[in-house]
Amino acid sequence: MAISLAGMKTTKSDKPPVFLIYGVDGVGKTSLAAEFPDPIYLPTEGEEPPSDIEMPTPGTIESFDDLLNLFAELLTEEHDRKTAIVDSLDGLENLVWQATCRRLGVSSIEEPGFGKGYVEADTEWLEYLSAVLALKSRGVAVVQLAHPEIVRFDSPISDPYSRYGIKLHKRANALVREKADIVAFMNYRISIKEKEVARQTKVAHAEGGQERQIHLAERAGFTAKNRYGMPDVIPYRKGEGYSKLCQHFPHPTGAQ
Repeated sequence: MAISLAGMKTTKSDKPPVFLIYGVDGVGKTSLAAEFPDPIYLPTEGEEPPSDIEMPTPGTIESFDDLLNLFAELLTEEHDRKTAIVDSLDGLENLVWQATCRRLGVSSIEEPGFGKGYVEADTEWLEYLSAVLALKSRGVAVVQLAHPEIVRFDSPISDPYSRYGIKLHKRANALVREKADIVAFMNYRISIKEKEVARQTKVAHAEGGQERQIHLAERAGFTAKNRYGMPDVIPYRKGEGYSKLCQHFPHPTGAQ
């Protein structure tokens, strides 16, 4: 049946979000992710949850195919999981590059030259993101964790400056941010104050650093976004993060 203006109706998504959470070391990224309903934890090499958190896990993801196969099981098999946690995207990037190299028959992502290896890796990243969106459509929230890096930002309207970014190659970075419904940056709240140390001499120092925050809107110092009209920043206390966030988006229901 052909569509037409006569058949217009309102629409609103009832699917859970695709999350991307990054932040400084020890701020509570994994702890926040663990608060999501009925999670399954999918760690890459070197990642593990804090010692006081237990989550079901199939074990360390050792290859790109491992992750895709697990996603396929979550999509096709009966289970009670409502959230898939990928820890971390920068760990996954190494597996993506390995898969790309096998497909191209090269030994490193740099071997094709002129950045062509990174362009080719888009194929694997898009395959991964297609599976992520399929999980979302089935009612499973996907929470992707990533580490930060400080990068130079060449603004077209100001002088260049440094900001926090997601620790991924720029092409992968753009792809995962585009497909995420929420990009959250976690950091400690600090304030900069001046102290007079001598006559007409002041030095700046930081104070605070105990209150944790979840930033959900872009600022000069970091990238962030959300598609749900959420507050720009939400205070984070362990065990209370998800309850504050989920007021603004559909809850995961699990595969249906």
